[in-house]
Amino acid sequence: MSKTNAPPMSLSRIVSVAANKYSAKAHEGKTVVLVGTVTDDNRLLEVPKLAIAAKRFTATARARITAAGGECLTLDQLASRSPTGANTLLLRGPKNAREAVKHFGFGPHTHKKPYVESKGRKFEKGRGRRRSKGFKV
Repeated sequence: MSKTNAPPMSLSRIVSVAANKYSAKAHEGKTVVLVGTVTDDNRLLEVPKLAIAAKRFTATARARITAAGGECLTLDQLASRSPTGANTLLLRGPKNAREAVKHFGFGPHTHKKPYVESKGRKFEKGRGRRRSKGFKV
């Protein structure tokens, strides 16, 4: 997959989905699958025991998962372990959270982030951009 279609996902988001708040044992025994990178989140204090299969792991995320008794699998290892995809939970990271997506959209009044040379009084702060300056196009 292209890098756009394989967005990263943090450990905290994986844990919040895998440890379902309505039922603590809902996803127990399942392997979490992510076609992308698993990143560490230092706001997460305790990492539960999870089996995660992903394209890539950051070094700190891998260390925290293995320290908690979990395992980090490659997608090849997952394919040999469960070829039909049984007992897996397929996740995808936030695809539209990239900086570039904030600039998408054509024309005026789309409320998309402009590519600006600099921020300041003189740069893209004209009458069309401010409500207080009289006429609006």
